[in-house]
Amino acid sequence: MVLTGRAGVLAAAGVLFVAVLMPRWAGVGLVVAVVLVVCVVDLLLAGSPRRLQLSREGDTAVRLGQPASVTLLVANPGRRVKGLLRDAWPPSAGVQDPPHKLDLPGGERRRLTTHLVPTRRGDRHADRVTVRSIGPLGFAGRQGAHKVPWTVRALPPFNSRKHLPSRLARLRELDGRTALLVRGQGTEFDSLRDYVPGDDVRSIDWRATARRSSVVLRTWRPERDRQVAIVIDSGRMSAGRVGDAPRLDHAMDAALLLAALATRAGDRVSLLACDSEVRADVRRPAPQDVLPSFVNALANVDAQLVQTDFRVVVSQVLERLGQRSLVVLLTGLDPAVIEESLLPVIGPLLRRHVVVLASVADPRLTEMESTLSDMIEIYGAASAARTRLDRERVTAVLTRAGATVVDANPDQIAPALADTYLALKKAGRL
Repeated sequence: MVLTGRAGVLAAAGVLFVAVLMPRWAGVGLVVAVVLVVCVVDLLLAGSPRRLQLSREGDTAVRLGQPASVTLLVANPGRRVKGLLRDAWPPSAGVQDPPHKLDLPGGERRRLTTHLVPTRRGDRHADRVTVRSIGPLGFAGRQGAHKVPWTVRALPPFNSRKHLPSRLARLRELDGRTALLVRGQGTEFDSLRDYVPGDDVRSIDWRATARRSSVVLRTWRPERDRQVAIVIDSGRMSAGRVGDAPRLDHAMDAALLLAALATRAGDRVSLLACDSEVRADVRRPAPQDVLPSFVNALANVDAQLVQTDFRVVVSQVLERLGQRSLVVLLTGLDPAVIEESLLPVIGPLLRRHVVVLASVADPRLTEMESTLSDMIEIYGAASAARTRLDRERVTAVLTRAGATVVDANPDQIAPALADTYLALKKAGRL
């Protein structure tokens, strides 16, 4: 039984009345009994919340930060139910609505919509639906709960998709769909055209030139159907926040932009998220399924507070790739981790594949270096400069080993990685 505020007011008024007329409190028991009788009668007349029939429909997936709506269908086969209905979700689901007011006569149905704006990636599961049915007198009521399962998956937001049109335009230039044609080692022969001053003389086709009265050049186009393996480090280094999100989220954003660009370029893209074990694995999906499969696989990947085992990472990549491929490793540039864990095991990967290591830099370090107003900030600037020099040293070591390093701020890591991919295409290394 649920007592309302009206029942409390009635009891208080009765006790006050008795206290005034009967100073020795002889009638308090009578007042309490009357209040209880009224409440019991009201309780018996209230509709049963447990007899309600509930089901759901609505959105099952939404990008992080975007609104979603889930509709609750409530049918009442019994007496009229009037009161409140609370559709409970976890706090990270971002429920925007207060409890619903419910007035449902017998034999009728209602549609109650709950609006959500998720604040974290992953699956958000609906909790119980609690219905409080108040009696016609408003003094008491019944309360019951229903389990009505529903899941809304909050997907990575893919904010970097705004950079995709400009990179696709550059890709069309490389692919020979505009007047600009390029030549590089490992590219495919496309067609012949007349020589123009400034062209690379190594592209001259001497046989075709001998058959004509003018110098003829071969044009080339980037090779297609290459393998691109995107590897995301989900260990402790990815848990640190840079700007308003963890490093892992920025890495996911860059991975999605690269996947979309490489798919449009005709390459086969795969995804691996790994630390000490595999967290997400998408192997060579169909071109139209690349982005949907990637965002669904990454939705429930969270940074793990464990040290990444790069032996596991390298062995997993080598197991998946046969021919020479592009391997993009999104991880941190922590000098101790790189020198002790990654460098000793990355050799086989560098010998067989083209390796790009991408890392999200913290822009606060640059701000700290330039702030020298007091002694505390001077020490902070010295620490930031030391960190920058360590990252530059590690970058130089990786570059000498044969890897390409991309170290950029959160808002630049995605376009910088896409530009690196296009540069490798242009140079014929992929």
